[in-house]
Amino acid sequence: MSFPLPEPMRLALDEGQAAARDGEVPVGAVVTRDGEVIAIGRNRMRDGRDPTAHAEMVALRSAAAALGSPRLDGCDLWVTLEPCAMCAGAIALARVARLYFAAADPKGGAVLHGPRLFGQPTCHHAPEVYSGIGEAEAGEMLREFFRLRR
Repeated sequence: MSFPLPEPMRLALDEGQAAARDGEVPVGAVVTRDGEVIAIGRNRMRDGRDPTAHAEMVALRSAAAALGSPRLDGCDLWVTLEPCAMCAGAIALARVARLYFAAADPKGGAVLHGPRLFGQPTCHHAPEVYSGIGEAEAGEMLREFFRLRR
């Protein structure tokens, strides 16, 4: 039995598809608070010529601007791929309450893999982490994107 994806993850997957159409790695992110969408982002590294323009960073920056604060207390982040070290650090600094992600990233992820940033004693804030939500769809989207480029 399968269950419908939560709407924020559906939006993040749609943003990932939009990123792929733009030639970016297909990763999308959504910030919510109390069930309301605050910000949406997708990878924009190539478009913006910005190595920090990962989907999570774009969404976090937009949410901070919308809320008028660098602290995203009470906010949730929904992303299609396990965040890297840079994004995990930003998630901690922003004080995101909950992180939901679809596909694990054994090579570049920093939440369940690599440095496991939120488990480090120097990490001042760790969100609740929920993985595997939309994993099959996100994984297929990434595999297809890279298959077409090889």
